[in-house]
Amino acid sequence: MFEQIQHWIAEYGYLTILVWTFIEGETVVIVAGVIAKLGQLELPYVILAAFVGSLCGDQFYFFIGRFQGKKLLDRHPKWSKRVEWINRHLERHRDFLVLTFRFYYGIRNVTPFVIGASDIPTLRFFVLNTIGAAVWATSFAGAGYAFGHAMEAFMGNMHHAQLYILGTVVALAFIAWVVMRLRRRAREAREAREGANL
Repeated sequence: MFEQIQHWIAEYGYLTILVWTFIEGETVVIVAGVIAKLGQLELPYVILAAFVGSLCGDQFYFFIGRFQGKKLLDRHPKWSKRVEWINRHLERHRDFLVLTFRFYYGIRNVTPFVIGASDIPTLRFFVLNTIGAAVWATSFAGAGYAFGHAMEAFMGNMHHAQLYILGTVVALAFIAWVVMRLRRRAREAREAREGANL
C-alpha cells in the first residue's frame, strides 16, 4: 500500500495528495512531507494540495449530510455509537469539534455527515472547516518534513540516507495502519454485540 503511495506521488505529484486527502486521511500527507524534505516535492505545495483536498472532501460530505443526512445515518446503524458521541460534542463544543475532528481517529470520516445533518449554518461550517483544514494540512506535512530532517541529521551524509528515511516512514505508516484496522474491527465487533443485545 505505502509503496503504491510513493509510486503515485512520483508519477502524479501533488495531484495524488489532493485526491487522496479528498477521500482519506493523513498517511499520504506525512509521506509527502518526508519526500519534500528529500527535495522531490515542495513543502508549501504539499500543504496546499492537502489543504484543498481535505477542505473540498469534507465540504462535499457536509453537503451530503445536509441534504441526505438522516436517511444516510439510518442506513448505517453500525455508526450509531459514533453518531451519538459526535452529537454530544456538537451540543457542548460545536466550533471546537468542527475545527479538530480531522485529528480524531475513528470519527473523522463520519463527522462531516453528522455535522451536515445538524443545524449549524453552512457558512459557519465553511469558515471553521477552512481553518481546520489549514491547521491539519500544515501539521501533518510539517511532521513528515521534520521527521525527514531528523533522520537526515541523525544519519549524516550517508549515501543511502534517503532510502533509510523512506523505509522507516513506510514501516511506521504500515504499523499505524495495521493498528487502526485492528482497532476498527474490534470496535465494529463490539458495536455489533451491543446491537444484538438491544
